[in-house]
Amino acid sequence: MRHKLDLPEPERIILIDCPPALGLLTLNAMMAADGVLVPLQAEFYALEGLSQLLSTVKQVRNAGNPDLRVNGVLLTMSDYRNNLSQQVEADVRATLGDLVYPTVIPRNVRVSEAPSFAQPVLIYDPASKGSAAYRQFAAEFAARLNLVKEAA
Repeated sequence: MRHKLDLPEPERIILIDCPPALGLLTLNAMMAADGVLVPLQAEFYALEGLSQLLSTVKQVRNAGNPDLRVNGVLLTMSDYRNNLSQQVEADVRATLGDLVYPTVIPRNVRVSEAPSFAQPVLIYDPASKGSAAYRQFAAEFAARLNLVKEAA
């Protein structure tokens, strides 16, 4: 039996960052979660992993968490100078439609450097294109989950 947390509104969303492999930690997180946010690198091998992940979500639903859903797919590490990134984005959008967030996180040196300084990119370089994209995505994520009140 699943128990929902009875937390005040601002604290109701809990993000669990899991390893990219579909191991025990990730499966346990899916059993406890209501939704899955899928970061997807704009590369073809990532597409193969996406189909496996979607299949695993269905299995987890059948195994005891029928409420689990995919909240969305966030394209990451995209390089618009590269035809491959553009083709992967087009394929994912054609297949999954509105499930794919409008924002795409670009391949960005500042995003890659930030972990080596033990900082999130939003602190390491708030003016970078990567930071701007993550802020834009956060607004879309909050809106999709109805976490922000509409302006009256």
